[in-house]
Amino acid sequence: MSTMENAPLLTVEQLVVEYPSKKFRAKPFRALTDINISIGRGETLGLVGESGSGKTTLGRAILGLAPVTAGKISFEGKDISHATRKDRRVLSRELQVVFQDPYTSLNPALEIGDILAEPLGVQGMEAAQAKKRVKELLDQVGLPSDAINRLPREFSGGQRQRVAIARALALSPKLIVCDEPVSALDLSTQARVLDLFLQIQKDTGVSYLFVSHDLDVVRHISHRVAVMYHGEIVEQGPAGVVTTDPDHPYTQRLLLASPVPDPDRQEQRRADRHRLLEAQRMQHEQAGVPA
Repeated sequence: MSTMENAPLLTVEQLVVEYPSKKFRAKPFRALTDINISIGRGETLGLVGESGSGKTTLGRAILGLAPVTAGKISFEGKDISHATRKDRRVLSRELQVVFQDPYTSLNPALEIGDILAEPLGVQGMEAAQAKKRVKELLDQVGLPSDAINRLPREFSGGQRQRVAIARALALSPKLIVCDEPVSALDLSTQARVLDLFLQIQKDTGVSYLFVSHDLDVVRHISHRVAVMYHGEIVEQGPAGVVTTDPDHPYTQRLLLASPVPDPDRQEQRRADRHRLLEAQRMQHEQAGVPA
């Protein structure tokens, strides 16, 4: 195997993202501080944290949708931190995204066949070849062939997310940024869509950056997990370790906050979380740090 094949597909080094303040002469708002992650070929990195932790901003920075103030983002060894619009168009063949809400991410006026053919046409594929590819994609995500002539509103939430996944797969990308792709779905649909992501990865070797606020979801789908808190990565490592026996107090709180179906275990978990929060509060008081 060559050095290039051994190298990570994506690396993020000492990344800082800041947004200018709307107030006169105020300091910029720092959304991300000193982020360091990597994603291998065929690997899933789960990125977990509460709302506002900065995880979506990291996904947006990788996609070129958030400003890179400092640091470096490399894809296949090439610096893409400040890629031009032209470069991004070429990159879109290799780097795709699946958003949280499958309905708002699909054009409601277009039939599914047109939605899936659109990225193929942009890249110059002929109509007949594009139609064949669309049929392959529908089969790959488990949708019937007659979906081609139907509108997004005719599908359930889980089916619409399958369409969004098919669109992301259209150009056979190497990495897909999945931004909370199952959080808008009910639990049984979540499980089916997660299994679809796993099967697609097994079949194609695609890599995922899988953004979620749910530790159970990232445990199910990820090889490694990185935990974000206030714009920083506070812990990362193998999924089985980080999501069951975490080191950082914030990850411990996340774990104890995630629901379990057994009422007795849920009550025990709630009591453990209260004890942990109280112990951390006392530590902060002794150290003179505000809680």
